Amino acid sequence: MALTLLISLLLAPLRALASDHADPTDLTDPSANITDLFFFPKDDQYILIFNVRRALTAPQPYDLTPYEYRVNFDLTTPVKFDSAEDRARYGGTIAAPDKLHADATITVHLNNDATLKSIAINGLKGPDRVKTYTGVRDDPFNFPRFYKVNVIAMVMSLPKDAFPAGQHDFILWGTASKDGTEIDHVGRSIRTQLPRFGIINTSPPAKQLTILMDAKESRDNLYNFFKGKKEWYSKAIADLIQPIFQLRKYDLMPDVMVYSDRFPVGYPNGRLLTDDVVAQTCAFGDCLLQELSYIEGGWPRATTNDKPFLDSWPYLAEPWPKRPEPAAPTQSLIPYILGIVLVVAFVSWAVIELLRRLIVWLWFKARARPKPV
Repeated sequence: MALTLLISLLLAPLRALASDHADPTDLTDPSANITDLFFFPKDDQYILIFNVRRALTAPQPYDLTPYEYRVNFDLTTPVKFDSAEDRARYGGTIAAPDKLHADATITVHLNNDATLKSIAINGLKGPDRVKTYTGVRDDPFNFPRFYKVNVIAMVMSLPKDAFPAGQHDFILWGTASKDGTEIDHVGRSIRTQLPRFGIINTSPPAKQLTILMDAKESRDNLYNFFKGKKEWYSKAIADLIQPIFQLRKYDLMPDVMVYSDRFPVGYPNGRLLTDDVVAQTCAFGDCLLQELSYIEGGWPRATTNDKPFLDSWPYLAEPWPKRPEPAAPTQSLIPYILGIVLVVAFVSWAVIELLRRLIVWLWFKARARPKPV
């Protein structure tokens, strides 16, 4: 049972790592990959930026028309701010996580040249006053792997009075879907980029806490099983599970973005383009991307984007020049796996055959032995 759980745990991130740039690992649908969600106030507007399609360098046309991109706003589920820990990690505490729902939505469809095909705004006043930009821009995520590459950006300027009067607290999340099936999800930046969160990538926020609680219990049991055995390799497996896959006590929160005008804007209270989310996330317990930024980057670690942002609309930096994207690997691991399976099968057969012959020989030898008179 423990071995089955371990195999499932190790394979899960390869099937369903969530959004935010470097996931899913198995990127079979790049146009559905969400890279960023930003939300911040500017004068009498709220700026919403929703980016997709990581590591883009190829020229048009793209394959965008089958996809639907949506940002959801929960404007009524209460957010509490009395936990300093939750504010530092998530911007606040969701008071009733199972009640999360969309009071307003912005749904975008794009043409294959990244221009706007359609936008549907529901639940907000004066949707015709929303200013929209779509197109290819520099990737704003401050991380070496995504320097000198682009994303497909959807930028919206939302009048503050489009929201209910006296609206102070906002809960947001974004999704990408194809043929009615949700493929990718983003809430608080970086969170679902971590391997342990792949399990919630295609689930609505209202169901995510239950999923996380169940997964935490099973992964804790798995960790304790291997940690409690005397063999060194069993403890080594436990030491692999703990930092990569075991859910922390502070993980039990739906993956959404919280913004409140009661506090200064900046990650995790909304997100500004200039936020160094890798360092800020590491300061409160998740340092995987911080380490990778040194491994793939250099010293000192860059703390700003590789291109300066614009002071005016659409705020994202100009795109990098188009160039061919790296060719996908052509060699497969399957022949090596099949080779190992065949070797193991042959060795197993040989051992069984030797044992069979030895047993037969001993049996005949015993029968041929003279019986005592």
